[in-house]
Amino acid sequence: MARLGSAARMSFWAGKRVLVTGHTGFKGSWLSLWLIQLGAEVSGFALEPDTTPALFDQLGLAGKLDHRIGDIRTKGALEARVAEVQPDVVFHLAAQPLVLASYEDPMATWDTNVMGTVHMLDALRQLTHPCAAIMITTDKVYENRETEQPYSEGDRLGGHDPYSASKAGCELAIASYRKSFFHSHPVRVIAARAGNVIGGGDWAKNRIVPDIARALAAGDVIGVRNPDAQRPWQHVLEPLAGYLRLAEQAFGGAALAPAYNFGPDPQDVRPVRDLVEGAVAHWPGRWEDRSDPDAPHEAGLLSLENALARQDIGYTPRWTFDTCLARTMAWYRAVHEGAEPAEITAAQIAEFGAP
Repeated sequence: MARLGSAARMSFWAGKRVLVTGHTGFKGSWLSLWLIQLGAEVSGFALEPDTTPALFDQLGLAGKLDHRIGDIRTKGALEARVAEVQPDVVFHLAAQPLVLASYEDPMATWDTNVMGTVHMLDALRQLTHPCAAIMITTDKVYENRETEQPYSEGDRLGGHDPYSASKAGCELAIASYRKSFFHSHPVRVIAARAGNVIGGGDWAKNRIVPDIARALAAGDVIGVRNPDAQRPWQHVLEPLAGYLRLAEQAFGGAALAPAYNFGPDPQDVRPVRDLVEGAVAHWPGRWEDRSDPDAPHEAGLLSLENALARQDIGYTPRWTFDTCLARTMAWYRAVHEGAEPAEITAAQIAEFGAP
């Protein structure tokens, strides 16, 4: 399969109408800024940012794209937004993305992640022109057997906690709509699975890197829930590059699978302990094990096989675990010391290179 070079990618995105749901979130903000830099006409649909600070606000994105507040659980509002934008590409990121929050409010998690996605799929059915719809799920869609074997796209879906199970349900909805309604439709629908994404500007509660950054900034000891849990850590730019490549190929009519994993190579699947110790090497501080045997279940071991994305769209992870962590901690420390978030974010996108 022919690969698009850097200049061709810039040309591809120039003037493309792109709708990003969840554009006010962490990943959505990084993606929106990158798309703007690539020359796309970016429109958003999302809830208000739910953290203070919020990367969306730190980057000043409300004034750089067609910003619209809305809830994907409100079918009519989402349909109207899709009809208004008439997108060439959709990146559906809007979700309830936290495992612990899913235990606190499982119904809202299922409603957002499953029915919100169904609303998007139904809205896409109304389009009559070519559109690449990349539906972002998670690495946690797989029935996790806690083995060393990385999960590939054909493995069984499942989920213990409400978040993981809802995302597996989301994948079933995507597959059903693809087979039922999009087999001879100008809209192409593909799922993208990635997780354990880190990078500057994530301020969510109960995520390890924001917890680290907050503790270090306050001079507090970092409390770690599961130091021995292993995760496929990757910088936020890694899966975003994969999503962008996937959209390019889908829009261009390439033969593609229904779903793709985006994760690091096996050597970068590391325990939380390595992440925390690496973080305090870049920004000195202390941490302690606060494991709680009575805490809600969280997976202990998880990794993804990225061979299919390598084969079909030329996806190759670029930043090792050490580089990923160094760039992440550099972002937080610099912002804490007074640097401008938009400048650091743009510089890291430029360093990473074209998608």
